[in-house]
Amino acid sequence: IPVGQKRLRCGYTTGTCAAAAARAAAQRLLTGQWPAAVVIDTPAGIPVTAEPEAMECGPGWASCAVRKDGGDDPDATHGALIFARVERTSDPGVSVAGGPGVGRVTRPGLDQPVGEAAINSVPRKMILRELREALNQAGAEGGLAAVISVPGGEEIAKRTFNPNLGIVGGISILGTSGIVRPMSEQALVSSLYLELSQLAAAGKRDIVLTPGNYGEAFCRERLGLKLTNWASCSNYLGQTIDQAVVLGMESVLLVGHLGKLCKAAAGNFNTHSRVCDTRREVMTAHAALCGASRELVRAVFGAPTTDAALSLLDGEGLREAVCRSLTHELGLRLRARAGEGLRIEAIVFSKQYGLLGKTEGADALLALQKTKEEQP
Repeated sequence: IPVGQKRLRCGYTTGTCAAAAARAAAQRLLTGQWPAAVVIDTPAGIPVTAEPEAMECGPGWASCAVRKDGGDDPDATHGALIFARVERTSDPGVSVAGGPGVGRVTRPGLDQPVGEAAINSVPRKMILRELREALNQAGAEGGLAAVISVPGGEEIAKRTFNPNLGIVGGISILGTSGIVRPMSEQALVSSLYLELSQLAAAGKRDIVLTPGNYGEAFCRERLGLKLTNWASCSNYLGQTIDQAVVLGMESVLLVGHLGKLCKAAAGNFNTHSRVCDTRREVMTAHAALCGASRELVRAVFGAPTTDAALSLLDGEGLREAVCRSLTHELGLRLRARAGEGLRIEAIVFSKQYGLLGKTEGADALLALQKTKEEQP
């Protein structure tokens, strides 16, 4: 498919892999022959052909894997083997469960209830459908039970959102369409929404929001927060604020690096550099507003980073004034985006200079967070 100025290859989801592996194992169990490949239909309407690997069988069971192919998407699960072990059962019907390397849900607000394997509803339906079709095609009586497992899944999960979502012990078996579209912005945004939904399901209405690891570390190390009410927004600040409003959040304390938040101060709520990179324009504008000379304005405009710009401003005694001006504008932009129903404030920092500025009500929300963390 076309993505930007390139054409990138689609892949298929862990859910598609699990369904294909279950179908291949079921066919071996019911017919006595391993298929060279299986073809399954995905919810996207695109058939997928998959070849089983690591095939084993014994009395009343068969097991095989399908290798995850994420296409050109940067996917932590790319190349992983998704196994299905299928057994005959005396009772009619089909079932699916999670085995080693498949995570378990520990918090409410996700697709599956607490305690269940993290095999989402659409992949569950796909797996169960393939088991039923294998039974029907073979004309077999009784039922089938599948267990999905992923060798190394617990390690792979550390590179995904699962630890933030409270999914422990492995990866999730996911996919609403069965197809992975490369560089999928919506997939990442959906993961961010899940974090907020979990907080809302836990009754938390006052949250801390950070764009990434720098903000999280600053909250813990410099602000003394335990981050029990925390979510990430990555580059999708605007969409995350919108979702917080939809979920009925009452307050958001945004903590972020100047390099990200100066973009939001200009009304740019997708802060990915591929979408917008207005850092030097914003820094230059506020330097001019605060009385910088033409020479300093020109130097700030040419600075390669926001910290470099701050160093130039510091040399002329303007760093604090520029940060104050920029943070004030940031507060206006945030409140305009959130509307009247959500109280939102911000704390801005840099790695070199530490705390740079706070919006007018940031201290009050910081105190509120510390109070919340002390409550049982």
